[in-house]
Amino acid sequence: MNKETTLLLVGHGSRKRDGNDETQKFATLWRARHPDWRIEVCFIEHAEILLDAGLDRAAQGARAVKVIPFILNAAGHVKMELPAAVEEARQRHPQVEFSLTRHLGMGREIFAVLQGRLDGLMKQLAVPDPTTTGVVLLGRGSSDAAANGELAKMARWIFEDNEHELVDLAFTGVTWPRLEAVVQRQVRLGMMQVCIVPVYLFTGVLIERIQAQVERLRAQYPQIAFALAGHFGFDNGIFDLLDQRVTASASDGMLECDGCKYRELAEAEHLHDHSHTAGNACAHGHDHPHDHPHEHGHACAHV
Repeated sequence: MNKETTLLLVGHGSRKRDGNDETQKFATLWRARHPDWRIEVCFIEHAEILLDAGLDRAAQGARAVKVIPFILNAAGHVKMELPAAVEEARQRHPQVEFSLTRHLGMGREIFAVLQGRLDGLMKQLAVPDPTTTGVVLLGRGSSDAAANGELAKMARWIFEDNEHELVDLAFTGVTWPRLEAVVQRQVRLGMMQVCIVPVYLFTGVLIERIQAQVERLRAQYPQIAFALAGHFGFDNGIFDLLDQRVTASASDGMLECDGCKYRELAEAEHLHDHSHTAGNACAHGHDHPHDHPHEHGHACAHV
């Protein structure tokens, strides 16, 4: 990374100042990790420095600006607002080369962070039996089905790699199911403990809402042991993932089949064709060829 390139970390923004302060703190820690990198921060909403101002500031004295969406799931902000803002910045700063990386996404790196959170919660329980412990991944929720589908993929991976009989998905808003309904179902199905893993980078209004929800659930179900994880933006895995975003080429990581054991096997045998010219269609309309017939039900959810 040369000194004429600015890295612009674009956070979502929170109505709660503490959330934006944590994003700024993350940037400070990331700068300490890479003292030769020029790292700037802006937000999409609910903050003093928004997209246009952040892009302009990043362009000052730079020959290139790499825009990094510091966002877990790709919905309207990532798919529409960010590309439009970057294109407008190109018009304002024709001498600067702007590029836009992939958002954090829901790949193996984030899965490892979520698995670590779940492992920590299980250690808190007096009876850490996965067969009687339900798991709930709790996301923000979006009107974009593909963004919700990314989180559903994480729930499936948690189920595949653990012995929990119930791994469910819930959302704090916009879409369903909500946390209370999922917990009610798990209790009816015999769970004696429930581990709740919020899929959030930093604190904010919704994190406080989740904490209040869990307190109400504890009062409603005194016989159930609840374990609630915190947000995970400062996990080392997040720093590592951003490092990958910076060093990746423009085409790296844009389309991926994370977790597909059949793909890994096929690549090892040099049989996997990823030319996107024919074959199975993924959720965003890309033709996605595989040499195996996908009887295992793997669905591509590229964002």
